[in-house]
Amino acid sequence: MSEKLQKVLAQRGLGSRREMERVILAGRVRVGGRVATLGERVNPGEDIVVDGWRLGHKPPPPSRVLMYHKMAGEMCTRSDPKGRPLVFDKLPPIRQGRWVAVGRLDVNSSGLMLFTTDGELAARLMHPSSEIVRRYAVRVLGRAHPDALDQLTRGVVLEDGPAHFTDMQDAGGDGANHWYQVSIMEGRKREVRRLFAAVGLVVSRLIRIAYGPVDLPRTLRPGCSRALPAPAVTGLYVAAGLSAPQKTR
Repeated sequence: MSEKLQKVLAQRGLGSRREMERVILAGRVRVGGRVATLGERVNPGEDIVVDGWRLGHKPPPPSRVLMYHKMAGEMCTRSDPKGRPLVFDKLPPIRQGRWVAVGRLDVNSSGLMLFTTDGELAARLMHPSSEIVRRYAVRVLGRAHPDALDQLTRGVVLEDGPAHFTDMQDAGGDGANHWYQVSIMEGRKREVRRLFAAVGLVVSRLIRIAYGPVDLPRTLRPGCSRALPAPAVTGLYVAAGLSAPQKTR
């Protein structure tokens, strides 16, 4: 059965589906000896070459998923002109494919990040239609007025459209700082910080504590990664609306 080319490349671990779309548009992919076009479908066994490297007809390697405890100050990009530390530098090397980040955290945020070799899984987990919940522990300066909390769950209009928290819980605090636990089903840039700013609150610390069915383990130290157990990997595929592969690592 034929599948879209960008999906096939993502499943092979060459990058996210969006990254593969850019690679195809740049003319770096050939199918059957001709330059590929975005959106075309390919059949099993077709000759596919990316940047001069032939995919071959072997099945893709077993999917892998990592949990990583990001530290504040680390960048989620593959390179940084300022020389700041990168999350990808801390991940274990792989022979085939590469790690694809499932959502990003800004440089000042910390907490759970997921990485996978299955670009299609990453794309599904990040797409709003999958309605994957992200949970955060947020420390703000001061304490929000009840009306502000109500507004954050009902919705506010940001510069890139309306947004809201699907759940918000008071987590206490002393002195000038106060903690909240919030849930959101989107991953727009700095969305959590911008939501609090919209009601006059400044976020002083932001920690992602869960992504979909995966919680940040208390025993996973900052700057460290850990393979996600096979049953949890299956749960991620189910949450993303995909069939879990028979073999995972």
